[in-house]
Amino acid sequence: MNPANLPFDSEAMLQGLRGWVECESPTWDAGAVNRMLDIAAREMAIMGATIERIAGRQGFGGVIRARFPHPKQGEPGILIAGHMDTVHPMGTIEKLKWRREGSKCYGPGIYDMKGGNYLSLEAIHQLARASFTTPLPITVLFTPDEEVGTPSTRDVIEAEAARNKYVLVPEPGRADNGVTTGRYAIARFNLEATGRPSHAGATLSAGRSAIREMARQILAIDAMTSENCTFSVGVVHGGQWVNCVATTATGEALSMAKRQADLDRGVEGMLALSGTSNDVAFKVTRGVTRPVWEPDAGTMALYEKARGIAKALGSELPHASAGGGSDGNFTGAMGIPTLDGLGVRGGNGHTLEEYIEVESLVERGRLMAGLLATLE
Repeated sequence: MNPANLPFDSEAMLQGLRGWVECESPTWDAGAVNRMLDIAAREMAIMGATIERIAGRQGFGGVIRARFPHPKQGEPGILIAGHMDTVHPMGTIEKLKWRREGSKCYGPGIYDMKGGNYLSLEAIHQLARASFTTPLPITVLFTPDEEVGTPSTRDVIEAEAARNKYVLVPEPGRADNGVTTGRYAIARFNLEATGRPSHAGATLSAGRSAIREMARQILAIDAMTSENCTFSVGVVHGGQWVNCVATTATGEALSMAKRQADLDRGVEGMLALSGTSNDVAFKVTRGVTRPVWEPDAGTMALYEKARGIAKALGSELPHASAGGGSDGNFTGAMGIPTLDGLGVRGGNGHTLEEYIEVESLVERGRLMAGLLATLE
């Protein structure tokens, strides 16, 4: 089976993808994420898949698991793992409207990662239309919480990955048309400062500002960044009344390292910030963590398979490890051959200029179809 002969149509794919993108699905809105999962589940059911719904927890949406018909159903096969949540809050579609401008198409979540999820289903659909039976059964797992570190579904992903031989992750492709064969380690932290209240006008000196301490610690955290381990504070909340010295301030920080040992040292440094200064208590606790994923022989063999398919389709397929976590961190760290970054090319993810390169829908769709058709 030559994937180059499959009749992928970028315009038809865009038409289908538009409904996905315009169904906004921010992580923290479980109902919105579930609506997006419903759309995908319906389309996969029409394709003949058996749909299983796994209830959400911790306030997040649920999980959709789809198993496609196959003579070897139930045996280890291929898992396609993707997330349907986005970082864009409800209403973003009014600021980042669906629009086509030449070779680019814009919309919230189109790049990270609804475009990749959609082309994966189109690859399965194209193979089925060609009456081609893949060597291995295919399972698709769509999850609701990757953008906040996968706190509620890591166990589901790891359990499903363990039942399969390969994991394909259609996160955005690299700018050089490459794929991802490893991911850096990531840790999240919760920050809390607790001060002493007072009237900011009448008795300012009697108070101890939690906001001031949080600001001081943010600078200290930023200063910890090195070539081996980075630190950033991305969320801060503090105070309630401008005429009150703030009693509490909270925040969230993230650290990333290429090696687990560097991240472990970074975690120690962050936790060591806890303490009391000037009558203000500062507390650091660990949030969710993604383990480092270093490519092993199984992942590199999977990459070489993909590289050969891409070459036959007329393009090079470089590879690299990447920052920015994905659920491939978990499956790759488990030692299961994992190939990430199989989704669309584009840019400006997590911004109001998020876009995809339209031609990559077909190009990456054919690459995905080639992998599904040849992995055994």
